[in-house]
Amino acid sequence: MQPEKFLPAKSKPGDPPSPQSIEELGIPSFMVQDLAIRHLRQHGTASLTMLRKGLKLSYPVVESIFQQLRQQQFIDVKGTVGHDYLFSLTGPARQYAAERSEVCRYAGPAPVPLDQYARLVRYQRTLAVPNAEQLQEAFADLVLPTETLDAIGTGLVSGRPLFVYGPSGNGKTSIMERLQRIFEDTVFIPYAVEVDAQIISVFDPLIHRHVESDIPPPIDERWICCRRPCVMAAGGLVSSMLDLRLDERSGVYVAPLQLKANNGLLLIDDFGRQIMSPRELLNRWILPLDRRVDYLSLNYGLTFQIPFELRLAFATNFEPSELADEAFLRRVPNKIYLGPPPDEAFDEIFRREFQQRELPFEAGLADLLRRLCREHNTTGLRACYPKDICEILVAAAAYKRRPIEISRESLTSAVKNYFTRPSQSSE
Repeated sequence: MQPEKFLPAKSKPGDPPSPQSIEELGIPSFMVQDLAIRHLRQHGTASLTMLRKGLKLSYPVVESIFQQLRQQQFIDVKGTVGHDYLFSLTGPARQYAAERSEVCRYAGPAPVPLDQYARLVRYQRTLAVPNAEQLQEAFADLVLPTETLDAIGTGLVSGRPLFVYGPSGNGKTSIMERLQRIFEDTVFIPYAVEVDAQIISVFDPLIHRHVESDIPPPIDERWICCRRPCVMAAGGLVSSMLDLRLDERSGVYVAPLQLKANNGLLLIDDFGRQIMSPRELLNRWILPLDRRVDYLSLNYGLTFQIPFELRLAFATNFEPSELADEAFLRRVPNKIYLGPPPDEAFDEIFRREFQQRELPFEAGLADLLRRLCREHNTTGLRACYPKDICEILVAAAAYKRRPIEISRESLTSAVKNYFTRPSQSSE
């Protein structure tokens, strides 16, 4: 994955220094040797440079590993390239590597110890305090009332969870998707974490967006500089996603969602429609919300503590009281209701849809659309109506092989197709 050109991180006192010895890595020495052997088994002939880049270790550490393996007669030196060695595993070493691979096949970047991970996560906790101008810029492509933006900003500054609720189609998901725009700084994410000589894979290229850093070396390369992560879960969320999962084939644990979201955002969309019940999910996070720590367990029963340093937000069509009891709602003090848009906001959304498609906009069309929508839905307008109905108009024009026509007749037809008929009671 190519690194994103974004705001580069600056050197800070808490940035992880590069270990210069095997002892400074903070993980069991046999794990380091196993990683090197598995790397060689996968790649055949390697060099110190290749080994360093593969395991993300400093030259002094890789040199120490090389000398250990050479002393144990685990490697054959094939020659040199410049000042670098070329080497491969010996026959007995290949047999040993095959046996160790039965336990764990991982041969990527060396993991960081759990205690170092916990320290850096707490050091990197979100300190950004957004102001009104930043909120307006982040949500500039949405039409939102000032009081809604102020409520979002207040919730973000508080650091407490957000609960965005209201009828469907008014922009709750759109708000959730844009929350990450507020935080433009970078953090270090480990490729993997070591717990009791077990490896937990943390870095996920689909979540953690790599950023080129201008921090001068030496920085521990077992950490990768990224934008603050944003993890969004919706209806497919199940309880197993919140626990460690052992990949039986590789022997590596996969980090749960909240671990991948540390130092960033964890967004639960369509809350209440998950496979796991709302009560189960909320009970799972009562303790983490209070104490900023969570507990995970390895397959053989060992339980350990991890930081819970993230911003949590929920979006739902349900009333909060239908989903959670008073004890949980007290821990989520920022409840933002997103109701039907006022006429002016609805018209502005409609105007922007026309502008995006380079169509001439007439105020009378917005009046007509509002009236037609209210005739079909007596509970009020929805912010999604202008876009959805414009898409019907565009599709109709493409079907008829003619330019997009916006008239009273075409708009009436599109609205009729968009809404369902009221149910008729049988006689």
